[in-house]
Amino acid sequence: MPTTHITPTGVFDLVSEAGWVAKSVLFLLMSASVMCWAIIVTKWRTLKLAHRQNQHFINSFWNGKNLDEIMGRSENFPNSPVASVFKYGVKELRKLGTTESLAGNTEKMDNISRALIRASTSEISILEKNVGWLATTASAAPFMGLFGTVWGIMNSFQSIGASGSANLAVVAPGISEALITTATGIGVAIPAVIAYNYFVGQIKKIAIDIECFSQDFINIVQRSISSGRKGS
Repeated sequence: MPTTHITPTGVFDLVSEAGWVAKSVLFLLMSASVMCWAIIVTKWRTLKLAHRQNQHFINSFWNGKNLDEIMGRSENFPNSPVASVFKYGVKELRKLGTTESLAGNTEKMDNISRALIRASTSEISILEKNVGWLATTASAAPFMGLFGTVWGIMNSFQSIGASGSANLAVVAPGISEALITTATGIGVAIPAVIAYNYFVGQIKKIAIDIECFSQDFINIVQRSISSGRKGS
């Protein structure tokens, strides 16, 4: 009695019947997808918390009476990049002495500005950590899927050559296997590119908040210097 070959019809059947190259591509794509989703969830929480604490700290800053009081309040916002920049600015200000000693000293004011810039750059780099992986995955995943597709089509042509027949039963399994890798690559790339663009936009907003606050901080210091001059 001749044995009949059962053509795989389900996705899992196609994956189980796939060659080692297709399985390797699918494994890499699924690993990249897990990594991307871990980054997406973590980064979404981090940016949401940073934005919320930024707003609370800025409100607390403008309602504060003096730098010492605001410095104490800033400890309540450990996840606020703006609060971290403020701490760096105050520390640098205290290193340089009182506001009276800053009067007419542009070099010391430049030191404060550079301290704020360094702190801003450090905070933004922390927020940008692992975001590049999303861009890499979004760019590479479709090509990895395409590689699996090309390999599967090559196997289909080899099957045609070996059997001497080009009927659908011979070609369909290889083509289906090939297209699964392409679909997986696109499925991995789409959420990665959407999340990357979203996170970049959110980080830019936070960077703008930091820059505006830094300018306000410098203006406050300069106004304190001017008030000290008039008082003297």
